[in-house]
Amino acid sequence: MEDQKKYPSRKAAHHSGRIWLERKTGLMISELPQLACSPGLQEFRHEDTVQQAHTGRPKMDRTLESLRHIIAQVLPHRDPALVFKDLNVVSMLQEFWESKQQQRAAFPSEGVVVYESLPSPGPPFVSYVTLPGGSCFGNFQCCLSRAEARRDAAKVALINSLFNELPSRRITKEFIMESVQEAVASTSGTLDDADDPSTSIGAYHYMLESNMGKTMLEFQELMTIFQLLHWNGSLKALRETKCSRQEVISYYSQYSLDEKMRSHMALDWIMKEKESPGILSQELRMALRELEEARKAGQELRFYKEKKEILSLALTQIYSDPDTSSPSDDQLSLTALCGYH
Repeated sequence: MEDQKKYPSRKAAHHSGRIWLERKTGLMISELPQLACSPGLQEFRHEDTVQQAHTGRPKMDRTLESLRHIIAQVLPHRDPALVFKDLNVVSMLQEFWESKQQQRAAFPSEGVVVYESLPSPGPPFVSYVTLPGGSCFGNFQCCLSRAEARRDAAKVALINSLFNELPSRRITKEFIMESVQEAVASTSGTLDDADDPSTSIGAYHYMLESNMGKTMLEFQELMTIFQLLHWNGSLKALRETKCSRQEVISYYSQYSLDEKMRSHMALDWIMKEKESPGILSQELRMALRELEEARKAGQELRFYKEKKEILSLALTQIYSDPDTSSPSDDQLSLTALCGYH
């Protein structure tokens, strides 16, 4: 019972206003501890939450004060008390990241905030926003217009961008120590394993230390890469070639998640489809469901969205190959569903 209180379950973590990574990176295989990567929106779900948060909630008061301090620094001409109510949150998000780029404090080579509105004949509408560095968020509310969905997605992204500036969102020695202790408590490992990179705990420790000083959003791209490599089966293949976890981490830490990496993963799934016909459709249905659930929960979406993109790319390549038989009506419907969602 004590462990349950000290190390909350995913459900409990949501209620405490924190989003935990729900997918294993594969470095810990079945043992990866859950790592807090972006704050939840439970404290910000209504337009009047900022005022509600001031009543009888000292911890949230301190958090809001910290956020206001950040807003005053990065957006000095904005009223911190009105930021989360301002309908012009789209321009505020853009302004925030332009300011960060000028300061060269984060992702200096990527300064564009990208929006994606999914095609739909009518409400509810869905919008995604991708931040410099790749973190992705979507509207979690039921939106009756594309503009409303875009604003809602921007609000989610702005909240997470501001939280990312808090000292507690940066990887420090204290953060690493707490994370490793939490990993040990949630697995069958020991603290001694932290110094052995051949163990899951040790690899996790090495990964955190290699990213000392980075924020959660900066660290998350690497985490997403390993999540996808685990899901894709690539990490298992690397283990079979006797590559150490440390070597794998060092190698992939040099790369970003780009079209080339997506294409390689799509080719892997094409091979899987040839070996097990129907697996692509099954995985895509699951990816769409996970993406929708994560969006409605206000979570960071890149892992789920990348899965959908990779599987969609694999399907497109399969059915554009003249040597491949034509897809069935069900498969065509699934591809259309992928584009809709």
